[in-house]
Amino acid sequence: MNDVAIIGIGLHPFGRFPKSAIEMGADAIHLALADGKIEWKDIQFGFGGSYEVSNPDAVTRLVGLTGIPFTNVFNACATAASSIEQTAEAIRSGRYDIGIAVGMDKHPRGAFTDDPAKLGLPGWYAENGQFVTTKFFGIKANRYIQDHGISQRTLAKIAAKNIRNGVLNPNAFRRKPIAEDDILNSAMLNYPLTQYMFCSPDEGAAAVIMCRGDIAHRYTSNPVYLRSTAIRTRRYGAYEVHSTWAAVDEDVSPTVYASRAAYEAAGIGPEDVDVIQLQDTDAGAELIHMAENGFCADGDQEKLLAEGATEIGGRLPINTDGGLIANGEPIGASGIRQVYELVLQLRGQAGERQVPGNPRVGYAQVYGAPGTAAATVLSL
Repeated sequence: MNDVAIIGIGLHPFGRFPKSAIEMGADAIHLALADGKIEWKDIQFGFGGSYEVSNPDAVTRLVGLTGIPFTNVFNACATAASSIEQTAEAIRSGRYDIGIAVGMDKHPRGAFTDDPAKLGLPGWYAENGQFVTTKFFGIKANRYIQDHGISQRTLAKIAAKNIRNGVLNPNAFRRKPIAEDDILNSAMLNYPLTQYMFCSPDEGAAAVIMCRGDIAHRYTSNPVYLRSTAIRTRRYGAYEVHSTWAAVDEDVSPTVYASRAAYEAAGIGPEDVDVIQLQDTDAGAELIHMAENGFCADGDQEKLLAEGATEIGGRLPINTDGGLIANGEPIGASGIRQVYELVLQLRGQAGERQVPGNPRVGYAQVYGAPGTAAATVLSL
């Protein structure tokens, strides 16, 4: 398999801004070009992802009408990971030498809701009040902590850790620490998840430039290599965020399959990973994804959190930039934000939140409703 190198990264801050999503996307592209010391005319193709913007390819109007092929992508919260995979595979195929993946979104306040038909769900999902994302997250987290003897306070520890990491990240949405007790005692939204255990849909953009691994030295002396990506959907009966109404024959998340495939393709295991980005739409999601991605056994999370293993200086640093809980989630950009953070960490450029010990392998995972998971492995 041909190597693919990441040679430029750009991130528009996440939050709320008086500009359009496409304008934020253009800003992210310019930052990635500057980071890689590359000109837009050198970019041969692009993939762009968004939930709110129907035509993210329009970003080319703001950065340069050079006639490149540009494909729009949407895959729920796995949108950005999908655009990264498609960009990498186009380079691996030999069709192109250098391309860009960009994501952008501008979401209104409040929980994600939508037309159930868009996700292949029956109308009664909305009619009886089930089509609320926070409800499903709460049900899933509650079942998990009950099954594995995990306390609600552990969920507060996860949220507090991510918000604390966000304080160190100038691009994060939430940048004020919140104590565990305050998180635990904040408004109950869907038990066991309180207000500050959730991320917020918000606004932002991110971009990553990739090229053939054998020409990366032309652009940078410190390339980071995209070793593998894997995307998987549910198998019959798996109960996930927007559940199937079929009988539960196999209750295994697609994250498990995506994770295994990514590790196998990269030739590593979870024990080789130095810095981790996990989908933390809520604190329960990070808790569950720790096990689904192979970083611990089900039920071991409480002990790991208590001993500080997932802190920036711990042996399993997770969501060092604050994750979704601190950054919020503009869907099209979120997975590229994860890769942006991993590249900074592997380059040793993460500043106050730099993982000690010269990390060499990074791992990112996202999960999108109604059941699409993606995993990505990066290394020096």
